[in-house]
Amino acid sequence: MAGVEGRVALVTGAGRGIGLATASLLASRGARVMGVARSEQELAATGLDYTVADLGTLKGCQLAVSQTDERLGPIEILVCNHGIGSAHEKVIWEQDAALWEQTMHINLDGPFHLSRLALAGMVEHSYGRVVYTSSTAGQIAEYAGSAYNSSKHALLGLMRSVAQDGGAYNVTSNAVLPGWVRTEMAERSARVEADERGITCEQVWEDRSSMYPPGRVATPREVAEMIAFLASEESSGVSGQAITVAVGGVS
Repeated sequence: MAGVEGRVALVTGAGRGIGLATASLLASRGARVMGVARSEQELAATGLDYTVADLGTLKGCQLAVSQTDERLGPIEILVCNHGIGSAHEKVIWEQDAALWEQTMHINLDGPFHLSRLALAGMVEHSYGRVVYTSSTAGQIAEYAGSAYNSSKHALLGLMRSVAQDGGAYNVTSNAVLPGWVRTEMAERSARVEADERGITCEQVWEDRSSMYPPGRVATPREVAEMIAFLASEESSGVSGQAITVAVGGVS
């Protein structure tokens, strides 16, 4: 099985959580990985090649792609995993317009720019794998999360557009939709929820775990395994798909 060995992979949000698990897994299977995030301290601890960039800006996306091209070679695998959560959102009539704009810049504009920049090389070389980290909230909206919900729904539209545009050039495009995963971003929302409900964070996680048949949430490694498959040569028959990774749950 050829998998990802020798392939150049750009993984965003690679400093922690699902991104770190994915970057590490791809590297362990022989990919040449460039990790991108905003925290140099977190990226330096990964032991991988990295670039510090703000992927909520066009300039940051250009930097991530150009540094990967220059240091590792043309991008063959693009994993758009970075994002901002919904911890500080409110019901829509109280929503902060600036928060909406920030969420869209990071969760949707960044993946668009990265895809646009990386696809040119993939098309030229007739090979590519693009994987987006959406969310179960990209199909079933959560309460008081209009910006996050909308960005994750829209990300699936981008994924399907890339699948159509790149399909004739051996480029596949898919998305993973994790449910609750105990990452740093999810911990922030747990703290906010715990304060609002007057309970502990552990109680919040117990409630979240009870939503799923096994009584637990998915792990970053479980999501990374699906991303790694979709990034592999063996996934050539799968494109334009939104795949839920939520241990049997739907939210």
